[in-house]
Amino acid sequence: MYCSAECRLAATEQYHQVLCPGPSQDDPLHPLNKLQEAWRSIHYPPETASIMLMARMVATVKQAKDKDRWIRLFSQFCNKTANEEEEIVHKLLGDKFKGQLELLRRLFTEALYEEAVSQWFTPDGFRSLFALVGTNGQGIGTSSLSQWVHACDTLELKPQDREQLDAFIDQLYKDIEAATGEFLNCEGSGLFVLQSCCNHSCVPNAETSFPENNFLLHVTALEDIKPGEEICISYLDCCQRERSRHSRHKILRENYLFVCSCPKCLAEADEPNVTSEEEEEEEEEEEGEPEDAELGDEMTDV
Repeated sequence: MYCSAECRLAATEQYHQVLCPGPSQDDPLHPLNKLQEAWRSIHYPPETASIMLMARMVATVKQAKDKDRWIRLFSQFCNKTANEEEEIVHKLLGDKFKGQLELLRRLFTEALYEEAVSQWFTPDGFRSLFALVGTNGQGIGTSSLSQWVHACDTLELKPQDREQLDAFIDQLYKDIEAATGEFLNCEGSGLFVLQSCCNHSCVPNAETSFPENNFLLHVTALEDIKPGEEICISYLDCCQRERSRHSRHKILRENYLFVCSCPKCLAEADEPNVTSEEEEEEEEEEEGEPEDAELGDEMTDV
């Protein structure tokens, strides 16, 4: 389904003629259906590294009259070394990633092979394409609930009313998460050329959002930015940014394969190399808490 006739027409003109299964939409043996079913069995959708986002890239090149233009556009996204690519793929697919990646590559080739980007269908090229989307993919959150919660945050309420509203919202999120899983506010994924150029900072001067509740990404300044000053966003959420430098580095190293050297990290360079959880455990030991209480806190963190 499309949100409007205009969007449907735009999709048809750019990529959907290749991806439309037509009367074979419910045929489990259709190559695209086989590809999507294999992806679903490997990784819980949706997420920022979607196999169908890769399919849309190929379909766009297939339909384009100026194929070189699109190939140049896709080449602007950040690329990784072979070892880094393996780490990203392993992170996305798990311990059996090599066999799973080869299965996806074969199904992807069967469904979408295109001579103009034949390198994307080789084992090395497919791994590179997969890592490119995994590195640059942006989750697109269009949850009307999150918009409503954000509006609630701006209300001027009495302390007692604020407490009741916050408790209601917390319970609402728990009830919804029990039914939908953790992907409540991420309904898709996309590649945005300018946004992907923004580096990370633990003290960002800009943030990304989807305030119009659609696919349009907004990059908004959080403070005055001088001409020539780099625009940085945060790859961490608000809670993660408040954790220790070592905890932040651990998350960024595991998910994005770099060590942060933003002003906040440099200012905290002399802090102990322990995670926030380890710091909490040390405090508990100093207070003389029993071991089972410590275990309870660890389980809460998990």
